[in-house]
Amino acid sequence: MAQSLNDLIQSSPLPVFVDFWAEWCGPCRNVAPVVKQLAAEFKGRLTVVKVNVDQQPEAASRYQVQSIPALMLFHKGELKWHTAGALSYPQLKAEVTKALGV
Repeated sequence: MAQSLNDLIQSSPLPVFVDFWAEWCGPCRNVAPVVKQLAAEFKGRLTVVKVNVDQQPEAASRYQVQSIPALMLFHKGELKWHTAGALSYPQLKAEVTKALGV
């Protein structure tokens, strides 16, 4: 990623949804298709980023990721919503919609 995660979160005109995950994490694999579906449905309204915590430990540390999957939603540099653990698509969509005030 040419642009750092923090730069993207601070400068993106769109809200930024971040999925912190790892290859070895079972719940991360379960939530991956849910995040992909969210990215498709909110295309043009939301920037979706996946961050592998093993490859980018500094990002995980900066955002105080304690367990994965960790899902976070930022808008204009501000954390609007976060959770740890896998959610179903209807749950995730409802949380994102509520956090964005859509």
